[in-house]
Amino acid sequence: IFPALGDRPIGSIEPKEMLAVLKVVEKRGVIETTRRLRSACSAVFRFGIASGYCRYDAAAHLGDALKSTPKTVHHPAIRGDEVGTFLLRLGFHDCEEPTRLAIRLAALTVVRTTELRFADWAELERLGEPDRALWRIPPARMKMNEEHLVPLSRQALDLILSLPGASKRTGKLFPSSGKEGVMSNNTMLYAIYDMGYKGRMTTHGFRTLFSTEANESGRFESDWIERQLAHDERDDTRA
Repeated sequence: IFPALGDRPIGSIEPKEMLAVLKVVEKRGVIETTRRLRSACSAVFRFGIASGYCRYDAAAHLGDALKSTPKTVHHPAIRGDEVGTFLLRLGFHDCEEPTRLAIRLAALTVVRTTELRFADWAELERLGEPDRALWRIPPARMKMNEEHLVPLSRQALDLILSLPGASKRTGKLFPSSGKEGVMSNNTMLYAIYDMGYKGRMTTHGFRTLFSTEANESGRFESDWIERQLAHDERDDTRA
């Protein structure tokens, strides 16, 4: 708000100018942030009215001109005490081995499905050092457009090194002959459904499970947990 309107006398600001600035924020995709910003500006205008600096609230009636906050989609997730049974079922399921490994890796790294599907061998570092192995996901592949670091546990490292492409370590971890060149968006999800977890678990559910278990354990700072989920102050999830 300030770069656009900060130097203006508050009484000279028109609703259409206020809306134009809010629309710039809205185009970033942060819908709830835009609506909270309108509310904050409205409070300033109301104070200005009471103090004699302006005669009306230029942000008061802009809510209908802004996009509505999308409904929250709650991805179903199993409880922590159900993980053992889930992994046993996964081990005996007749899906292809790369699909099984991808699901297990999703559970161990809690990255988003797209980040996992397009994983590239070039993003993996120190694979020969079990205590320092790292997955460095570049900004271009992240929702928040920031580099994301995923420390690889020994179990995750073992899974990665068991993939068919581990000997060459070039290209994608989960290649496919399909149009995108990688595992389909629904491959892991449908395998989970076929295991009997439709309506109870999704690939994204591992992120929910991780957040719940890590927060309820009391062992970790909430900021650490949010950061490992690649959430930050620009992501409305935290609010």
